[in-house]
Amino acid sequence: MWKVKVLSRSTLEYTRKTPQDIYKIKQRMFAKPFIGDLSGHSDGVYCMAKHPKKLTTVISGSGDGELRIWDLSDRETKWKIWNPDQSGEPLNTYVGKFAFSAIDHHRSDPIFITSGSQVDIWDENRSDPIKTFNWGVDTINTIRFNQTETNIFGTCGTDRTIILYDLRMNSPLTKSVLQMRTNAIAWNPMEAFNFTAANEDHNCYTFDMRKMDCALNVLKDHVSAVLDLDYSPTGEEIVTGAYDRTLRIYSARQGHSRDIYHTKRMQRIFCVKYSMDSKYVLSGSDDGSIRLWKAKASEKLGPKDYRERAHIEYQEKLIDRYKYLPEIKRISRHRNVPKVIKNAQNTKRIMLQAQRRKEENLRKHSKKGSIPYQVERKKPIVGIAK
Repeated sequence: MWKVKVLSRSTLEYTRKTPQDIYKIKQRMFAKPFIGDLSGHSDGVYCMAKHPKKLTTVISGSGDGELRIWDLSDRETKWKIWNPDQSGEPLNTYVGKFAFSAIDHHRSDPIFITSGSQVDIWDENRSDPIKTFNWGVDTINTIRFNQTETNIFGTCGTDRTIILYDLRMNSPLTKSVLQMRTNAIAWNPMEAFNFTAANEDHNCYTFDMRKMDCALNVLKDHVSAVLDLDYSPTGEEIVTGAYDRTLRIYSARQGHSRDIYHTKRMQRIFCVKYSMDSKYVLSGSDDGSIRLWKAKASEKLGPKDYRERAHIEYQEKLIDRYKYLPEIKRISRHRNVPKVIKNAQNTKRIMLQAQRRKEENLRKHSKKGSIPYQVERKKPIVGIAK
């Protein structure tokens, strides 16, 4: 005999009685954050950039050297190039001494920066760098301008370093060494001195550039290396993409994610971006697809009338008021997580608990004087050079 389990809902839960009634709001457990994908690349998507003034324009680059400009409203390619020799002459060509690993443009001035074995500052109207920084690192794999203090930019190196620079100075500002390599950094657009670094140890660390000896916040929950991250334009949320094939959204002031997005076909996520209106999230993965997600999984798309907006605000206030009740807390925190991720989280939890027990035992023995107390704590920073 076969047993069949069926999930069913009454139509009264999500339909209107009369045309004058407001639409029923979807429950969190039935939310569908995935909107669609931007397909066209034949190789993995490893970098993305958004237009600072156009909400619907995004550019992407894949492993085969192809560049595409997308219109998010139509989800179509507006322009693409693969071989410059076959697609016309470029406006300008810049030749450096070393291979380029990353690039970023100034927010308002005709200046851009490149990284590789050294950091070069370029003027769009000149063929040679106007300034060069070098602090004896191996290779710089990430470089980002501060969008508020526009003369400041940060870099990440393969030798586990984070270095901050100022265009107005001839030498770097500070150099910090972490326990593991940093893959990406993102500056908070509303708090000029704060930035967050995505690390190989599965965490993201938020720092104040004025005091780099400890992290302001640690974003946890990933079970593999975090490869990219981005702030929302409001500076209140952070989106991360990791090697564990999941995308997570955090509050900038909390340590655990409020949402996790995943699909069966999505591979390793190498780049993520927030849209300029903070309503959508984009992810580029190793399977050659760019996926478009809602920043709030249960949010309704499209226009809302006054009564519907008031109803949504009232429900959000009720949830916020009773969020500490066990049932409300359980429903609001519940997320469907892949079995592989859940097993990895359990394994990681056991390892961390074993490490804590080891530290506690060493403390007890050190108090008795039997063995010296020597425990190396896992801090994000192990050294600072100025």
